[in-house]
Amino acid sequence: MSVNDALPWSEPVLELIRDAVARDIPVLGHCLGGQLMSRALGGTVRKNAVKEIGWGEVSLSVSAEARAWFGEIKNATVFHWHGETFSLPNGATHLLSSKHCTNQAYALGKHLALQCHVEMTEAMIREWCEIGADEISANLHSAGVQSATAIQNQVAQNLPPLHKLADRLYAKWIEGLQRQ
Repeated sequence: MSVNDALPWSEPVLELIRDAVARDIPVLGHCLGGQLMSRALGGTVRKNAVKEIGWGEVSLSVSAEARAWFGEIKNATVFHWHGETFSLPNGATHLLSSKHCTNQAYALGKHLALQCHVEMTEAMIREWCEIGADEISANLHSAGVQSATAIQNQVAQNLPPLHKLADRLYAKWIEGLQRQ
């Protein structure tokens, strides 16, 4: 599905995001959620030049805000499954990019939008590869798409550091929930 599809739940979700941001309630979006955040906050969502499915490296932007969210890492291996990308809303700070997708993450104060997936588990990866087998097969010609076998063969190596990264991001995001 796409944020640009005429779905009956789209407008209520976009309004909910706008309302949460206006009330300074932290919002966190992964992939479609990040795209919804972008659209709700004045950005756009369009087809990415390259579909990304599987493991791929992201690079951290050079900024204090990027370090506040991600620490001192310069790059990390994350999970991807997208064919679209978002633009950054006004006032947002760019956090991550990849070889095939410039906008992998941004922050807008305490709000965090991700194009990539840091929330993955082994079971999720296995299920997505099964459910998305046709999509993978149809896009293996893309430089950003890995076979299901290649994806699953890298789980043991890539999942522990991904979980460590996710823990850091979620801990930082949770700080925004604390009442002042």
